[in-house]
Amino acid sequence: MADAELRSEIREFLSTRRARITPEQAGLPAYGGNRRVTGLRREEVAMLAGVSVDYYVRMERGSLAGASDGVLDSLATALQLDEAERAHLLALARGSGANTRRRRTPPHRIRPAIQQVLDAMTDAPAWVRNGRHDILAMNQLARALYSPVLADPRRPANTTRFVYLRPDEAREFFVDYDRIANDAAAMLRLEAGRDPYDKALIELVGELSTRSEIFRQRWASHDVQFHRSGQKRLHHPVVGRLDLDFESMELPCDPGLVLNVYTAAAGTPTADALSVLGSWAASQDPLATEVAVTP
Repeated sequence: MADAELRSEIREFLSTRRARITPEQAGLPAYGGNRRVTGLRREEVAMLAGVSVDYYVRMERGSLAGASDGVLDSLATALQLDEAERAHLLALARGSGANTRRRRTPPHRIRPAIQQVLDAMTDAPAWVRNGRHDILAMNQLARALYSPVLADPRRPANTTRFVYLRPDEAREFFVDYDRIANDAAAMLRLEAGRDPYDKALIELVGELSTRSEIFRQRWASHDVQFHRSGQKRLHHPVVGRLDLDFESMELPCDPGLVLNVYTAAAGTPTADALSVLGSWAASQDPLATEVAVTP
């Protein structure tokens, strides 16, 4: 990400966060009935953050270099940022530093021991992805579960590309497609703040922006989000509706990689459907859903 692009990202992020907060939400009196801005004024944010107006204006114009952790924390509080937004603000500030160091690029291939862990998990779909949502490794049940995503021969398979560039199929697969689309863009935006020099991520965002109006709309919101746990509702072409719980866990020995695991409570229709899916997966040609990663 060039310096000008980083400054633009900072400017848009701070201005959109400011625009969503009303004076009432910030505990401020709203004088007059004709406010000319949506949300808080810059002067009001500066007062809430305990900085001068000129200093806040410089920050919102894209200059976070030199801002202390205390100032950033006060600004985050003034803008009522959640945990993911705070992390994004800190990442943008680090990217603005004169001595910014590039983040180590996650590996394109996983260690054999990680694949062994995946293969040992026979009752739950599990796979490993990077911050760009490239699928790097899966167990058999995950390959069966995500067979619609893997139908595209392009490798590595990418769930976000599936969501935005194959929207008809994605809407059929993801019951809550609109939420999934919002989450996907917000997760990519968070990753872009963490690693603004990731060439592959820049290319992915450019591809999606060029080819998907849905993505352009979601990306323009500048929302960011963690994706650590929750529920996901799928409609699988073989076993039908699946209401799954998911956990996403970072791999400490492989920075930038995340292990995703889907489960269902015992005795539920989804647990029964996963068992059926496992039997179906065992009968399929493994090459049909191979997860091959291009070096």
